[in-house]
Amino acid sequence: MKMTKKILIVDDHLVVRNGVAMILERQFDDVAISNAENFFEAITLLKNLPFDLVVLDINIPGGKNTDMITDIRAIQPDVKILVFSAHEEEQYALKYLSSGANGYVDKLCSEEKIMFAITSIFESGTYISSELVSKLVNTQTSKKTLNPLEGLSKRELQITDLLVQGNGNLEISNQLNIHMSTVSTYKARVFEKLKVNNLVELINLYKTFKS
Repeated sequence: MKMTKKILIVDDHLVVRNGVAMILERQFDDVAISNAENFFEAITLLKNLPFDLVVLDINIPGGKNTDMITDIRAIQPDVKILVFSAHEEEQYALKYLSSGANGYVDKLCSEEKIMFAITSIFESGTYISSELVSKLVNTQTSKKTLNPLEGLSKRELQITDLLVQGNGNLEISNQLNIHMSTVSTYKARVFEKLKVNNLVELINLYKTFKS
């Protein structure tokens, strides 16, 4: 007799929640799906219902980066967690896997990859993409770091710290006694190196990787 798979989808976009639910319902004969649009709702559901899997977006209202994994585990230690995020796998996956997630896929992946990841987690407990495995092997071989912040120069990191603290170009220019045009140049270089498009993405990445 097949057991019902109890799955919680945590995402602040209705279209995403509905889309993932449709994929799950096509794949599994017997599945019970719950939804939460923010982390507070997710915690409430986890405290009241048992789940086999949590499909978790990391950029949600109430979210706390990798601390969300710890909070979920404190309530349901054995639940499987698949991080389903718009952030690039190569930058974020290892951090979340190291924090206790069972797998990581980005939202641009195919339906087949999502289902392969979920099936792998149910069958073996983990999912790591072949691309990430290759990245890890190359990192070990070349002794490079997977923390993107460590690729910044001392001055770039200094300006990143000030940006994350809420300083604008003028404030940074005054604090560091450099021209505003120089600040703009460093800021553009930081965004390019970290592969972020705006300050919100920069802050999220910074909070994830800054020790």
